Amino acid sequence: MSDLAHFGELVIGTVLALLPVTNPPASAPAFLALTERMTPQRRLGQLRAACVFMVAVLVTFLVGGSLIMGFFGISIPGLRIAGGLMVAGIGSSMLTAAADRRPAGAADGPPEGDRDIAFSPLAMPMLSGPGSIAVTLGLTSLAKTWLDYVAIAIGIVAVAAIAYVTLRASGSIVALIGQVGMNALTKVMGFLLLCIGIQFIVNGILGIATDPAIVRRIREAAGP
Repeated sequence: MSDLAHFGELVIGTVLALLPVTNPPASAPAFLALTERMTPQRRLGQLRAACVFMVAVLVTFLVGGSLIMGFFGISIPGLRIAGGLMVAGIGSSMLTAAADRRPAGAADGPPEGDRDIAFSPLAMPMLSGPGSIAVTLGLTSLAKTWLDYVAIAIGIVAVAAIAYVTLRASGSIVALIGQVGMNALTKVMGFLLLCIGIQFIVNGILGIATDPAIVRRIREAAGP
């Protein structure tokens, strides 16, 4: 019975640890802005794929994250900076893009709804960004047996399911606010994503600057 209780605690603990970092409601406006030209079927298809990618990314880091990052010499601050550059670039393009008032599927050019946003930026870095990966790597310290890894993986799947339900429900907002509202939302969310990306970069730089090993080397270089 204690093993079962421990299993349940790991599942619940994983959900409670990842959900605030993933924060699906915060991703809903950006999801709507990125899929404004997509049909409802295309939007749901992208969302399903993004949730699958989210699970794949986090489970990959759960199983072999420390090995992968150690092999390539990637640090958590470096991961934050890379994710920040990606998010900032997306936000900048959304902020400066001219409003496209053609209906999705118009014949005079490729429809914007053909964009594939499932992996980037929706799955990574929005749903499974540096923070989620860092939390997942931290959870590996709680895993002692393969059942513990299974419990954490189930928790990751549960978070992905919550994200899917939350973002799917946000689709009704498109019909409510209309095209003009979506254009305005795109600009606002582009600015917010730009700010979030810059903050990721700042956090990464601060993480490097406050790393004990780096601080120690600076003190040694400065001398007595």
